[in-house]
Amino acid sequence: MDPQHWPLYGLRIRTPRLELRLPDLELLDELAGVAADGVHAPDRMPFTVPWTDGPPTERGRAVYQHVLSTVANWSVREWVLSLVVLHEGKVVGRQDLGARDFAVTGEVHTGSWLGLVHQGRGIGTEMRAAVLHLALAGLGARSAISSAMTDNPRSLGVSRRLGYLPDGLEVAALRRARVTLQRLRIDRDRWEEHRTVDVRIAGLDACRKDFGG
Repeated sequence: MDPQHWPLYGLRIRTPRLELRLPDLELLDELAGVAADGVHAPDRMPFTVPWTDGPPTERGRAVYQHVLSTVANWSVREWVLSLVVLHEGKVVGRQDLGARDFAVTGEVHTGSWLGLVHQGRGIGTEMRAAVLHLALAGLGARSAISSAMTDNPRSLGVSRRLGYLPDGLEVAALRRARVTLQRLRIDRDRWEEHRTVDVRIAGLDACRKDFGG
């Protein structure tokens, strides 16, 4: 595939176990299936937008439409790179990297989810390390931010292992109830000190201008 008109489809980020890429329709369908099979225990809700509340078919369609919308709505001023995560050739989850006014702020944010059956194997840490490398080494970002509910130890643990530092608390409404989130931040120097995952990037030069840096 030669993605002449949307070179982001040629971007590849690889770690020892994973490949991250913008999904074509076939991979996007697989990703929707992973979402339909479940990404968290039914008695938990780790997202401030409870998109997983619906039945499996609706969850899958929501993911399918959302990823397509990130391509349709892309601009150099505000973008979300929604990547499929492949492990041993199979889709296991999604890793997002986004920014607003990146050329001015030099700051990115991340978000992700992993299929239930693929959790607990260090994949979440490795896929976040992959997009941190893309942002901080590939795109020259100054910092990256993330957030997780204070009762979500797995997500907070990923950030801690990668070297993020606490950056205050914020509150949000979830199902008409108040929830508290821990904000986290890592700058380029601290990332350099804590990086342990070997990451390789291919196809970035062809789409670098799309990120607005």
